[in-house]
Amino acid sequence: MSGEKKLVVLVVEDSKYDYVLIERSIKALEEKGIKCELHWVQTGEDALDFLYRRKGFADAPRPNLILLDLRLPGKDGLEVLKEIKEDEKLRKIPVVVLTVSESEEDMVRAYDSGASAYLQKPTHTEDFEKLLNTVWEYWKVVKLPE
Repeated sequence: MSGEKKLVVLVVEDSKYDYVLIERSIKALEEKGIKCELHWVQTGEDALDFLYRRKGFADAPRPNLILLDLRLPGKDGLEVLKEIKEDEKLRKIPVVVLTVSESEEDMVRAYDSGASAYLQKPTHTEDFEKLLNTVWEYWKVVKLPE
């Protein structure tokens, strides 16, 4: 990510534990001077309400990166991804699927639906933190759409 632009991340994750790890890794970035804004929703429906600025999310900022779990209550991550990528106003937002799923079918469906990346969550906390650091390093240098 270039210049003074802020990384605005929407995390769509129903696991509080996984979210806390993501939040901790973002705080470490901020301590290094990287400007970040983190938002968290726990369901697919809330993710779409956030993105479309409906219900309690009227003032939600437009994220420039979405971390999306596939296994969500209600509308699952693949349904959310499909809807994002079918919408002209949202489709340019990079969506990184971050899931425990080992299913080849899930991975293929995610990429076919427009995922920017498909990452499997490691089972060990230390490995998950390393994966997140890799994600942030990548998105720090990438140019993101407005």
